[in-house]
Amino acid sequence: MYKIILILSLIIAFSACDKKNSESSVSGSSSSTTVSANTGNDVIAVIGETKITNADISKGIESDIYDAEMKVYEIKFNRLKSLMIEKLMEMDPNKAGLSNDQYLEKYIVEAAAPASEAEIQKFIVERKIPKESVNSELKDRIKNFLSMEGKRKSIDLWFDKKVTEKNIKILLSTPNRPSFTVEVGDSPFIGNKDAKVTIVEFSDFQCPFCAKGKEIVHELKNKYKDQVKIVFKQFPLPFHNQAKGAAEAALCAYSIGGNEKFWALHDIMFDNQNSLDVPALKGYAKKINLDKKAFDECLDQHKMAGAVESNMAQASSIGVKSTPTFFVNGKIVNGAQSISVFAELIDQELK
Repeated sequence: MYKIILILSLIIAFSACDKKNSESSVSGSSSSTTVSANTGNDVIAVIGETKITNADISKGIESDIYDAEMKVYEIKFNRLKSLMIEKLMEMDPNKAGLSNDQYLEKYIVEAAAPASEAEIQKFIVERKIPKESVNSELKDRIKNFLSMEGKRKSIDLWFDKKVTEKNIKILLSTPNRPSFTVEVGDSPFIGNKDAKVTIVEFSDFQCPFCAKGKEIVHELKNKYKDQVKIVFKQFPLPFHNQAKGAAEAALCAYSIGGNEKFWALHDIMFDNQNSLDVPALKGYAKKINLDKKAFDECLDQHKMAGAVESNMAQASSIGVKSTPTFFVNGKIVNGAQSISVFAELIDQELK
């Protein structure tokens, strides 16, 4: 039982905020109109003639409440899953004479070779771990992490198969994801402008987690094609000294060349996050054949600074605190989550 809980528990974090795959802004925020199970008109305090409701105290912190509820849910679900796995093992005749850990190793966890040097290097590159931090101790931790991940995946596959085979019902309900009104306006987008599902991303070109957001956007576009409209909005974080300039450059490209040039520059900047100074930005614009005079003038005169500030103000008004933050038909998704998280929301909306 101990090994099951260990494998299903949270494992080594290799970078800050990695659980959400997002970076946080230091500024505060307030929210607009929301629809959430956490907000209600039930009175929770009375001061003289003034009544304070759940809706009053939830306004502006909907995402914080949802994140806290999800943490509690995950703790409960992991515990529930461990108990269910233990029960399912006991129901198997092959379990006779074996401890839980012995059964786990023999029938659930697939034997796998230790992580190769290539797999370790791939992990280092994907997590953007600085070269100066890489040593033998870190590589051993990565190797252990990858081994634990392999075991966790094997357990998940076995568990999902048993749930399906035995028609098991899991009645633990997930918290309701808060929903916001997100105005799209005249923002860059890809996909079908009249799609039933609109995905709005607030992002920062210097944020490493947002580079994963770029991959998510293209994967969703390839998966859902004309069923979705994906909108990009600017939310450069204050501690990224080149992010605001890159945001202005992106909108300059959009104002000059429309969606096509915007997304071309979008991809180049995310692929070159360590080089987003003005000369580099002008070089990227040249590479995608943007009108040099128009782009240089737009960037040098900060013509898009107001539009960037407008995006940032909108983000703050609907509770955005980190990048990337997505809204799927208004339902918030914090961080570069797995495609399955987005697919579940999109499929619900399409139905």
